[in-house]
Amino acid sequence: MSQRLHASLQVSIASGVARVTLSNPPVNVLGVELMTGIRDFLQSVREDDSVRVIVFDSADPDFFIAHVDMLLVDAPHAFEALAKEAPPGLNVFQAFAELLRQQPQLTIVKLAGIARGGGAEFVIAADMAFAAIGRGRLAQCEALGGIVPGGGGTQYLAHRLGRNRALEVILGADLFDAEAAERYGWINRALPADQLDAFVERLARNIAALPAGVVAAAKRAVPPVDLSEGFARENQAWADLFARPAAERLLRRGLAAGAQTREGELRLEALFRELATPAPG
Repeated sequence: MSQRLHASLQVSIASGVARVTLSNPPVNVLGVELMTGIRDFLQSVREDDSVRVIVFDSADPDFFIAHVDMLLVDAPHAFEALAKEAPPGLNVFQAFAELLRQQPQLTIVKLAGIARGGGAEFVIAADMAFAAIGRGRLAQCEALGGIVPGGGGTQYLAHRLGRNRALEVILGADLFDAEAAERYGWINRALPADQLDAFVERLARNIAALPAGVVAAAKRAVPPVDLSEGFARENQAWADLFARPAAERLLRRGLAAGAQTREGELRLEALFRELATPAPG
């Protein structure tokens, strides 16, 4: 069964596995439409015992989820409807990532392109992630725009990678290739690009074919760690920086220099570092 629940999602379900392909041209930014589509899908299958595994991939060969839509700077109220549904103590982006992290089905990201910012937070919030060598890449590059991760990234990274590596990722603001991400524990495995699809397909089908109750029992036995106190600290740090003129100025300059275009996004870290470099003379 294949269906398009939202313009930005293509969903197919077979043998207990839901395959969700993200498509939000030109570079799969995480805007209101894509967030709403993913949220609605996750909620629609939450109580569906026939769906045991959810695999997320992208229709774009270069980008999984580029990052949160930078045009938010001109539409600060765009996410208000989603924010009203956020549980107490979580901002809208944290609530979105936690919805995925708390999903009863086993969730897998198949990463064959770039995931930055909110896209990288989505990847790390999933139960498992597998990346294609030479194609799958991750970054929490918010610092280049004058802010810090605000959708759970600081807490997920510190818990998964350790404090020292989390600070390297956040403040170094570099794009990590699949092999480095695997070494750091950011993803499960880095796989040859021509083996990624078959590996994830086999794993998803094998897990979905387990006896009834096994997946749910495993997820209850290995629950997500409670990060609520850390989320409050993260939100305060992110909101304080986002309110500063420097952050708005950097985001606007980044957009003017090519952020959220395909050419600009393929070199986003360099683009923002060039903005911070004083002009000669």
